[in-house]
Amino acid sequence: MTTTQRHDIRGRPAPVAGAAARPPAGPEPTAATEVADVLARMRALAEALPAEDGVAVFNGVYLAVTEAVARQIGDGAFQDPAAAGELDVRFARRYFDAVDATAAGLRPPACWRPLFQLRRHPGVHPLQFAMAGINAHIGHDLALAVLDTCRALACEPAALESDFDRVGGVLTGLEERIRERLMPGPDVLDVADPLTHLIGSWSLDKARDGAWVAARALWSVRRLPEVAEELTERLDAGVGLVGRMLLTPLPG
Repeated sequence: MTTTQRHDIRGRPAPVAGAAARPPAGPEPTAATEVADVLARMRALAEALPAEDGVAVFNGVYLAVTEAVARQIGDGAFQDPAAAGELDVRFARRYFDAVDATAAGLRPPACWRPLFQLRRHPGVHPLQFAMAGINAHIGHDLALAVLDTCRALACEPAALESDFDRVGGVLTGLEERIRERLMPGPDVLDVADPLTHLIGSWSLDKARDGAWVAARALWSVRRLPEVAEELTERLDAGVGLVGRMLLTPLPG
């Protein structure tokens, strides 16, 4: 959990969630089992996909993140381990839905299309694949997974905020390792390098903050289905546009 208080988009302190806002505690073994199923599916995908496949690159990154989250859930690092497990599972399902839709010849959400369309492009670097997948999953899927979890647990988004922040901390901690592992020469400080410039234009922290704002906004209009649908479609399209830019083929 972060020690700083979250502020709303106007800079005012957000209300602190009281006990009534907390999700009801669920059975932790069930959450742990479902997270284990998520890990098993990701490992199966890792075995089935060629290593150079762009989806495989993202899947490897996501597997590492989910393993880290699962360890923290097991260690009791989350405020509500069952709720954190529920969020983790519903978050992963949106990625699996995109994988399954593509495998079935259907169109995945717009945020995922660039990665699935360009997954074998020789001019796209592995780091670009990783960042495009993270962009789709954080920028679009995370907000919707928060809503899915709130509906499942009959709670408000504020009840998930501290665990949302803790998951974000795991992501931020792994981001630098991902960049270091996948970033080739020249020196990553060379801002003139096209890959460095492209990847440096995207921020995981800003994407995560945007996902939280989107989740709150969508929750606030949940009883206005037409408005909620339009907001969701525009979020999907905007994240997809960013993903397509991240996957710009670069000279070798």
